[in-house]
Amino acid sequence: MQQLGAFVREMISSPLHRPNFVLYLTVLVVLTSVHNVQTIKWLSLLRTASIGTIDSAELCPNLEGLTRRQIKICIRNVEVMDSVRYGAEQAIVECQWQFKYRRWNCSTVNGTRLFGKSVSEGTREAAFVHAISAAGVSHAVTRACSSGRLVRCGCDRTVEKQHADAFKWSGCSDNIAYGTAFSKSFVDTNDIRQARGKSDPKAIMNLHNNEAGRKAVEYDMKIECKCHGASGSCQTKTCWRAMPEFRLVGAHLKNRFDGATEVRPRRFGKRTRLVPSVSTMKPFTDTDLIYISASPDFCEPNEKTGALGTHGRECNKTSRDVDGCELLCCGRGYAMHIQRSIERCHCKFHWCCHVTCKQCENDVESYECL
Repeated sequence: MQQLGAFVREMISSPLHRPNFVLYLTVLVVLTSVHNVQTIKWLSLLRTASIGTIDSAELCPNLEGLTRRQIKICIRNVEVMDSVRYGAEQAIVECQWQFKYRRWNCSTVNGTRLFGKSVSEGTREAAFVHAISAAGVSHAVTRACSSGRLVRCGCDRTVEKQHADAFKWSGCSDNIAYGTAFSKSFVDTNDIRQARGKSDPKAIMNLHNNEAGRKAVEYDMKIECKCHGASGSCQTKTCWRAMPEFRLVGAHLKNRFDGATEVRPRRFGKRTRLVPSVSTMKPFTDTDLIYISASPDFCEPNEKTGALGTHGRECNKTSRDVDGCELLCCGRGYAMHIQRSIERCHCKFHWCCHVTCKQCENDVESYECL
């Protein structure tokens, strides 16, 4: 960045180049924006398993991947940090489950940038990672509240004030309000200054997708009930609001990923907002995922884009979908491997009382991208 600054100063001082100063200044602003965009390094919390329980404020400065503001939040909310760590873990596990048959399969790498550069470029993949991560923290913290592991929160008692003729509100409703609020304060802190102060488009995009992830948890909450009455007659029943399983949240966000909206920044007075890149597209909602940059094809390893490539990935020879060998291997071809396994077969029961079996050899075919 120092070299870039010297370059621009030279352009300003030169009469020959001064007319093009606006162009050079634009380049400077874009490169500075890219330099300042932060990836979600806090996800590397899941690698602090060796610490055991995060039960002391003294541990917070040593937790991997936290920014200064997140360290301060950790110090003030130590009892919540184990839930944050679990939220990071379930977010990554869910991401890898949802994309296990895609070219980009949510693979992690060493260091604090778990997903490499692929989630810092404003792509669909970045949109999903931000959404599932914010949802993971919201889900985990809410679950900890309801289970009684956190002193400062518990069940949501406000739902009991609602009235319904068919049932009585009771039980322990999940306190989604607390989980959402904590997720917002902890997860959004990396981007909120860039979005408000510098109107950085990627920061605005990240904040939107974070919120979309939290809403996926909140909007998919369901009503669970328990019947009361003689012989299971269900004369009366008590009900409470419960969060969905995180697998359902992941599937919801995966659908949003497939239908994500490409956006571009647009000035409205002093503020920058994101609008659909194609004017004929309908406006996106607060539950939609949005992205700014087109994704790479992820076929070949590329350090610049963070792609790991699909060489060596297992594929499905008979599928025409994204997991099929033709698409997953990017047309490079694939190799067949045969593995011989020995299993028990033709088992018979003899009176009384034992079973005899034969051993059968089976050849199992698998296919791997070249």
